[in-house]
Amino acid sequence: MARTRGITIRDVARKAGVSITAVSHALNDKGTLSAATREHIRAVAEQMGYEADALARGLRRSTMGAVGLVLRSLDALGDYAPAGVDVFERFVGAAASQALARGLSLMLVPDLTRAPVPPLAFSLDGYIVTNPHVDDPVIARLEERGIPYVTYGRPPGRPEFTHWASEDDRASARLVLNHLEDAGARSVALVRGTDPNAWNLEHQDTYLGWCEERGSTPRLYELPERAGVEGGEDLAGRLVDDGPPDAVFCLTGRHAAGVQRGLMARGVRVPERTMVVTGSDSEHARNSRPAISALELNPVDSSAALLDLLQSLIAGRPADSPRLTQARFRPRGSTRR
Repeated sequence: MARTRGITIRDVARKAGVSITAVSHALNDKGTLSAATREHIRAVAEQMGYEADALARGLRRSTMGAVGLVLRSLDALGDYAPAGVDVFERFVGAAASQALARGLSLMLVPDLTRAPVPPLAFSLDGYIVTNPHVDDPVIARLEERGIPYVTYGRPPGRPEFTHWASEDDRASARLVLNHLEDAGARSVALVRGTDPNAWNLEHQDTYLGWCEERGSTPRLYELPERAGVEGGEDLAGRLVDDGPPDAVFCLTGRHAAGVQRGLMARGVRVPERTMVVTGSDSEHARNSRPAISALELNPVDSSAALLDLLQSLIAGRPADSPRLTQARFRPRGSTRR
């Protein structure tokens, strides 16, 4: 993918419909511009991704040997260190070590659409964007700037985009559901998050198809990712009121821990009456009693595949994509009967 030239002060002036001097004054807090005009110019400059720093503009004309990583799930959560959620730490660690082995630096970057954007963020050679949302504004910003990017998980609603890699979520979902069925479950509830990403959508689609194949009535619940363990405990009350299912498949580890705790507090025995499993292993899953069966993602193979694709795009070579890796299912006490 070819990089676009740096956005200049002239480009901003043309877009904002003002003079170059007005742009300079607005961005440097000089002159006698009205507050409305100053704010308008700054908004246009931010939307265009204007970089006033000469070093940043120069770096855009060559490679830096550095790539960015944007964690969209944590952007949406508004918390970059959620307690007990170590899946992101494992992915970041694997990606960083893989990058170093290739002579690259890895830079963690928050939401590129929210000010202030870190210095040099738009001068990096390319980006890995994890779990992008439907019509993700970060992807739109990268495309506006002509910056190569790949995604961990396909961007929903973009069937033409193939530069992505991830675990095979559909195969993983069926692995879990079949495990529950083999353990005697006939009624399985799915608890997905509310983020509009492929992780939630593909697990939901697979679950609904699995239920249809068996003539089973779906029991689908949505819970915001930020609801955490407490949200899972509250949801357990709804599950009991609706009639305890044979199993509950929570995509998020914190939700699973809360659901299990809430079920047991209401007299529902786990796993004897209701089994619990999560699609994302975490400290919450491992430390629950009983320990919760979980899918363990594959950060080493997934990050390596993403870096392979990204390096091809940066070099202008064809990228062999998409790439699927395999998660590992770890059965634990919550599903052992």
